[in-house]
Amino acid sequence: MSTVRRISRRDFAATAAAAIGSSGAARAAAPAADVKVGLYSITYLGVWYRGDALTLEQLIQRAKEYGYQGVEIDGKRPHGNPVDLPKNRCQRLRKFAADQGIEIYAVAGNNDFSSPIPEHREAQIVYMRELIRMTADLGAKVVRVFLAWPGVTLRPEGGGRYDIAKALWVQAHKEFTEEQTWAWCRQGLEETAQFAGEHGVTLALQNHAPVVKSYRDCLRMVREVGSPHLKICFDARLEREEDAAGVRRATVEVGPLQVLSHYGGEYEQTADGIKVIGGEQCLAEVLGLMDIGYRGYFGYELCHPLPEVDGKTVGIDYVHENARLAAEYMRGIIAEAKKQHAARA
Repeated sequence: MSTVRRISRRDFAATAAAAIGSSGAARAAAPAADVKVGLYSITYLGVWYRGDALTLEQLIQRAKEYGYQGVEIDGKRPHGNPVDLPKNRCQRLRKFAADQGIEIYAVAGNNDFSSPIPEHREAQIVYMRELIRMTADLGAKVVRVFLAWPGVTLRPEGGGRYDIAKALWVQAHKEFTEEQTWAWCRQGLEETAQFAGEHGVTLALQNHAPVVKSYRDCLRMVREVGSPHLKICFDARLEREEDAAGVRRATVEVGPLQVLSHYGGEYEQTADGIKVIGGEQCLAEVLGLMDIGYRGYFGYELCHPLPEVDGKTVGIDYVHENARLAAEYMRGIIAEAKKQHAARA
């Protein structure tokens, strides 16, 4: 069940105290961090709200309006399918973003290397090859990858659902061991990492279900693949069993392999400040990012079923308000984390 969290100095102090743990040594050794606030385009893809997607140009303008520093483009239609973004289109989009003062810092793959069907796995490798090419043409340096992504189903009345794709994924894998599925995923990543190296791009493996159970699985896979072009996208919100101290320790454990991260949630502006719906440990993670000297993006994504009003999924105005408040919220988190980190340096 969702919980409501409120920004306040008391909350900041309590979370930081719980998260101190054993991070002192890492903090002393790390270079100065630079945590930037990004907007992941899944937020405006037209999946989870009622209404159309923004164009990429509209997304970039919206990011600028709300004070984001960059955007991560989702690698599927209508935003970032490589079929739709040949080199000349990427170059125009790259210039448009630069003229707005917005960096295209990453592209998000929606890949599944886990299928028991070889033709499906081979198609996913081709998709990733083309996505990596597109990423390089956009001037971005990071491609977020999954081991397995079941997918999402669009509802005709607006909004999306996960249950259909999840059920199909479970059915397809029920005859095979976890070890076999893991091996298929490793093979896909090994080949994809080679493409990434050829284009000067880094893959960021996200700690996302169903094959990955925790960030430790990401660390294991990176070790097994053994490529300098494969690193990690550690999202603390996906480690639901970890408290604030555990989140900070995990961030430190991932360390220099961390090249991308996300936060989510829904937000409400009240007279007492911004109320956050959800149990994310944003302050603990940002403190951990400062411990390791992270220089990269913490991107906001609104990527889950949204409320219904009068029997209809909320529209894009609800997304606008959340995206605006999420940027303000994270700027406050980063400022407070810098203050607390400096006080303990």
